Amino acid sequence: MSTASQSAVYARIRSNPRFAELVRKRQGFATILSVIVLTIFYGFFMVVAFNPQLIGQRLSEGSYVTVGIAAELFMFIFFWILTAVYVKRANSEFDDITTAIVNDAAKEVK
Repeated sequence: MSTASQSAVYARIRSNPRFAELVRKRQGFATILSVIVLTIFYGFFMVVAFNPQLIGQRLSEGSYVTVGIAAELFMFIFFWILTAVYVKRANSEFDDITTAIVNDAAKEVK
C-alpha cells in the first residue's frame, strides 16, 4: 500500500463517526478507571499521613496482619481486577469497533 493510499485510509478513519464514538467511549472508560485508582491510591496515603495509628492496628488480637497490610493487599488485587476489566472490554467492544472502522475505510480506498 502506498503512502498516498495509507493517508487516504487514515483520513477516512478519522472522519468516520464511529471513530469519534470509539475515542469517546475508550477515553471515558479509561478516565473512570483512572479516577477510581487514584482515589483509592491517594486515599490510602492520606490515611497513612493523617491517621497512621489506624494503618498499624492489627486485624484481630494476636494477629500479625495489620490494617495497612490488608489494605495494600486489597489494592493490589483490586487494581489487577480493574486491569482485567479494561483488557476484557478493550479486546471485545473496542476491538470490534476498531475492526469495523478499519474495514470500512479500507473498502472505500480500493
